[in-house]
Amino acid sequence: MSNPFHYTVKTLKFDENYTPAESTRLTTNFANLARGEQRKTNLQNTLRMINNRFNDLAYWDNPANDRYEVEVEIVSADIVIEGQAEHFPAIEMLKTYIIDKHTNQRIDGIVGNSFSSYVRDYDFSVLLLEHNKNQEKFSAPANYGELHGKLFKLLLDSEAYQQVSAKAPVFCLSVASTRTYTQTNNHHPILGQEYTQNAYSLTDDYFAKMGFKVRYFMPAKSVAPYAFYYQGDLLNDYSNLELISLISTMETFQKIYRPEIYNANSVAGQVYQPSLTYQDYSLTKIEYDREERTQLAIKQGEFTNENFIKPYRQLLADWAETEVL
Repeated sequence: MSNPFHYTVKTLKFDENYTPAESTRLTTNFANLARGEQRKTNLQNTLRMINNRFNDLAYWDNPANDRYEVEVEIVSADIVIEGQAEHFPAIEMLKTYIIDKHTNQRIDGIVGNSFSSYVRDYDFSVLLLEHNKNQEKFSAPANYGELHGKLFKLLLDSEAYQQVSAKAPVFCLSVASTRTYTQTNNHHPILGQEYTQNAYSLTDDYFAKMGFKVRYFMPAKSVAPYAFYYQGDLLNDYSNLELISLISTMETFQKIYRPEIYNANSVAGQVYQPSLTYQDYSLTKIEYDREERTQLAIKQGEFTNENFIKPYRQLLADWAETEVL
């Protein structure tokens, strides 16, 4: 069948004055910080942490650790359904830029970083929970992630995305607390110490359906490895400064949202089991409500079901050539 969907893409600066759009998922890390009485302080502290970490990693020709500044843009992609006036807010990512204050250059960073998706909320917070009700053994439904994967590939192939970036995105997410990670002998000058995983997680499989591979690295002065989702060649397709912008941005968010793992007071060993119940960690000055974030994910998944999955179920199934659950 002919393609009934296409994307529109817009960008918005993420700075101390950022206010989430009505269509933004409030569970998204950058949006979650920009709410409440402490919103401006939260944003200022977050941006300061990103800049400090960037200069810490880009230490060459940078004796005062103040050469670089990172600018962040929110890239929002809406799905346009043929014949419908309303757009569905589908996906948000971040794009970084590096300001070199020595040369007055503004250098492209990486698109991706964080990953926010309404359909993913539906898959993880509605479909998966419903499928495993009253089940003795946890499992994923048939065709789980297939629709989302095809919708994401459609975005990457779109002219709208190509205008934002000529390169594929890279995402940097938390490692899974249900898996064990083992240090290898491989060390990258920017990404750091590589780890391998004992088995792929549900998130790894989900990203595979989007066309992404995964590797796990612990950068210098980090305390735990990260999962890097990428296409192509992670180690050679991106410059040192691009990779540093990715690490500095996402390490900051992970320290805020996963302090038990990424702001722990001890460093991951040769064999590492992440845990969200670990007690020996430090808190940043940036506060957020994890319980509210979980509840919002369910609400946003239900919103997706009511406003996208149910109304267009047959259209989506015919287009994706798979069952839409």
